[in-house]
Amino acid sequence: MFDFLTSGQYDVLGAFWVTVQLTLYSAVGSLIWGTILAGMRVSPVPIMRSFGTAYVNVVRNTPLTLLIIGCSLGLNQTLKITLGGENFKEIGFRLAVLGLIAYTGTFVCEALRAGINTVPVGQAEAARALGLSFFQVLTLIVLPQAFRAVIAPLTNVLIALTKNTTVAATIGVAEAALLMKEMLENEAQAIFAVFAVFALGFVVLTLPTGLLLGWVSKRVAVKR
Repeated sequence: MFDFLTSGQYDVLGAFWVTVQLTLYSAVGSLIWGTILAGMRVSPVPIMRSFGTAYVNVVRNTPLTLLIIGCSLGLNQTLKITLGGENFKEIGFRLAVLGLIAYTGTFVCEALRAGINTVPVGQAEAARALGLSFFQVLTLIVLPQAFRAVIAPLTNVLIALTKNTTVAATIGVAEAALLMKEMLENEAQAIFAVFAVFALGFVVLTLPTGLLLGWVSKRVAVKR
């Protein structure tokens, strides 16, 4: 039943490695972009708050598939933006990462904003009384506590991101979902075995992540 795994025709590990790379690059970018958005949403500058709110509400409610295809059609094919990629494979991968960052960053932002709201207002007021600027209060006082408070929600965002990488197959990125589609077309007699292999692969990627970060969340939780 699992003969297709040993035939040498399919690089299953290579496809999952692309999925892991998509997840890692997108996770780092989403964390950075989401933190910036969260800062905008709590900023005292009205135009920054408005931009952050509008961006989060629009992008978060836009299907990820549309964002990924929009990056491919709009940035690459229309504006000829390659993000430094030299061939179709590299360009597709980088555009997929960009789309995932743009989308996932909104969920990181909302998780962080919830964490910011858990920080006692008195701490920020005391910091401002000492002469610290908004940026200093946010980065030195508020965000360190907010991150510790939202590790569990951010874990859920990371797990969702891992599964969302399958959308990259729509623009030809050779990750797990694209290979699964090819295998389903060529190995119709082993359809359930193919599903089982890829389902197990994603469980292996997401389950340890959830367990590890769940443990970290309990270890670093802020005692109120």
